[in-house]
Amino acid sequence: MILKHITLDTHISLAHGNGGRLMRDLIDQIFARHLKNDLLSTQTDAALIPLNVKAGGVVITTDGFTVEPLEFPGGDIGSLAVHGTVNDLAVSGATPLYLTLNAFIEEGLEIALLDRIVQSMAKACQECGVKIVAGDTKVVRRGQGGGIYFATTGVGQRPLHLKLGFEQIKVGDFILLSGTAGDHGTAVMLAREQFGLKGDLKSDAASVIPITQLLLETPGLRFMRDPTRGGIATIAHEIAQATSNAVRFYEAKIPINDQVRAVAEMLGYDPLYMACEGRVLAVIDPTYAETALHNLHKAGYLEAAIMGRIESGYPHALIETIIGGERILQELEDDPLPRIC
Repeated sequence: MILKHITLDTHISLAHGNGGRLMRDLIDQIFARHLKNDLLSTQTDAALIPLNVKAGGVVITTDGFTVEPLEFPGGDIGSLAVHGTVNDLAVSGATPLYLTLNAFIEEGLEIALLDRIVQSMAKACQECGVKIVAGDTKVVRRGQGGGIYFATTGVGQRPLHLKLGFEQIKVGDFILLSGTAGDHGTAVMLAREQFGLKGDLKSDAASVIPITQLLLETPGLRFMRDPTRGGIATIAHEIAQATSNAVRFYEAKIPINDQVRAVAEMLGYDPLYMACEGRVLAVIDPTYAETALHNLHKAGYLEAAIMGRIESGYPHALIETIIGGERILQELEDDPLPRIC
């Protein structure tokens, strides 16, 4: 077995969180071994990170991650934690640089599973060009956690001249989605096999840095957001409330995977409210929206689509149906799919 000092242990015990030898071994032999870099030290309480103040303002985000099952088609909670934090920085227009990590591990978790998750996390960091520079580990009693929870903080830098946000959005702007909606939520649901359903659908969980870099090169970019919990419908409501304008989606133009659509119809879910973990919803000046879409298609994001627009009027979200009617998109209240991200 790969673990040097804890070869006789196959599962997490409370002793792995007591600050003693087993905790040091857990940190050194799993977390530090996979996540090692020139800034990460298990001997200090804080990391000194280099930042180029001329490169722009510092952007900070924080997030928490819980998903069931811990491993799902297309990802796991480790890669999800990295991608989720990096994506929040990327859609703000920042270049992600550093992460911190807090791990809350449940007593009884299989150590081999933890090792795979942290290894996946390290791979995601390498692909995103970020470093985990500090962290902490806690162990909770059996039954008090969902196997493992992660809490992260991300640090990036954003050009001072860049202006993105709700306040930049104008009536007439187009809404672009970089890929199909609802893949992550559906893939996780299928992995649970709670409804007797199975499928080969993979989560869309991934870094959106390549997407945001392309969009940032397009003039007229107003706003970006990654539609995680609550899906694209929830972002529509956030835009409407922040701008006091209406948000209209066109049902015929929203990219939705056939398998997602079929599962949603069978179980009574709406893909517009289901989580995505590797998509970007962007609001763009109509003059440049087609250019942005062309650039995404050229880069391989063939399912990207212009699927809505900002309109004047009462601040609400609505969808124009395929047959030409309209329906209001209600704000999400219940959570039909707990522990998705």
